[in-house]
Amino acid sequence: MYAAERRAELARRLTADGRVSVAEAAADLGVSGETIRRDLAALERHGAARRVHGGAVARTAVETVELDLAEREVRQAEQKQAIAQAALAQLPGSGGSIAVDAGTTTGAFVDALPTDLSLLAVTHGVLTAAQLARVGSLDLHVVGGHVRGATGAAVGASTVEGYREVGVDVAFVGTNGLSPERGLTTPDFAEAAVKRAVVGAARRTVVLADSTKLDADHVVTFARLAEVDVLVTDAGAAPDDVNRLRSAGVEVLLA
Repeated sequence: MYAAERRAELARRLTADGRVSVAEAAADLGVSGETIRRDLAALERHGAARRVHGGAVARTAVETVELDLAEREVRQAEQKQAIAQAALAQLPGSGGSIAVDAGTTTGAFVDALPTDLSLLAVTHGVLTAAQLARVGSLDLHVVGGHVRGATGAAVGASTVEGYREVGVDVAFVGTNGLSPERGLTTPDFAEAAVKRAVVGAARRTVVLADSTKLDADHVVTFARLAEVDVLVTDAGAAPDDVNRLRSAGVEVLLA
């Protein structure tokens, strides 16, 4: 069976059943699990699937499901590290200030920060704060609230209010989806409110998002593309997606 035929069959199963198991599909189609994973990755790039542990689920036009931290940490890991390195060029000068969103891509960015960085940093991410605390030269401030287990992010009215008291040079923000029509989107209303406040607190907004997030839509919009100064994504981004974003006025950097 050719790759195109396998992928067509996998797409049919996703439409009919809503899910595909790597192990079951490999056995049925007489190929390795790695081959099925590559096929599902190709379907994901084309918007037909969303990979999960052990397989994939059908991707709806508007996503409502959010992956947990453990699953997101291992997805696109190399791409996130490349994005993190490229995003370092967006840091303000010594004595400046940054806000860092919760998330695995922003977490990779924090891990890449120089250890002698002299900046004021603000975050509402519990894990992000722990990472930032390792950079001893930072003046670290944590905005509190109720912590969501899915993302390790503080949310709620007190978190939003905390950011209303803040003004920083650059916000480094993650997103679940990004499209010219909907802007930056996420599945959770409470988290969207905090992300909106982070963007509002910054003079410049730098979005860190791997290429699987491009042209994906989730339920809640927290920022329009006009509010984004720079998008840093990986070199696997589809040229059509990049061109559409650039045409919408976003500076896109490929890592």
